[in-house]
Amino acid sequence: MKHYGLIGCPLGHSASARYFTAKFEREAIDAEYSLYELPDIGAVDAMLPADIEGFNVTIPYKREIIPLLDEVSPEAQAVGAVNCVKCHDGVRTGYNTDVVGIRHSLDKLLGSEEGVKALVLGTGGASQAVQYVLAERGIEFLIVSRDATKGNLTYDDLTPAIVAEYRLIINATPVGMYPHTDEAPALPYEALTGANLLFDTIYNPARTEFLARGERAGAQTINGEAMFEAQAEASWKIWTAGR
Repeated sequence: MKHYGLIGCPLGHSASARYFTAKFEREAIDAEYSLYELPDIGAVDAMLPADIEGFNVTIPYKREIIPLLDEVSPEAQAVGAVNCVKCHDGVRTGYNTDVVGIRHSLDKLLGSEEGVKALVLGTGGASQAVQYVLAERGIEFLIVSRDATKGNLTYDDLTPAIVAEYRLIINATPVGMYPHTDEAPALPYEALTGANLLFDTIYNPARTEFLARGERAGAQTINGEAMFEAQAEASWKIWTAGR
């Protein structure tokens, strides 16, 4: 039996084990996928089985894992975050499959629309992947952070005029994720209209408070489910390539 898994903390929100277990049963693959909730990144070697073939990485370790890897793909280096690690012949190589999921989700949300500008909420690993894909698509964006030194704007800076100009708003923070489902990023939601497009990288719950408020204003929305599934399948391709 082959072993795969997910490292992060906390992991109560994650659907990864359920997704891969169903995949393995459906495709008759002799493998298991386990969750490894690490107290800190230094515990990774002690907690992961020695024969693990690959693992995913989620908050808060997408950047912290990089110094512990032997190699990092050029794309993951450009993003500055790793969410997928392949283990082969004693070598750990980091990749970023979040970008695959983000591309897929933006294609679904934007269609052929051009000229849109974006607000990216958050500055962590998911935000870095979002920024990479937006730059790749030539979409102008501003980063919104609670810390004025880390972004272009703070949440207090957001005005109706800004959300009207930057119509695409992407939540790349864990705010609103299970179990804190009543929370939402601090936006001027009353200023949203049917012209806005909201993308939440969270998939649990499927309808976050962020998206619910956008829907009530008539905005088009997409949650993180399509992103999650696309990045999971991209991870599987990486782990099994050449084997």
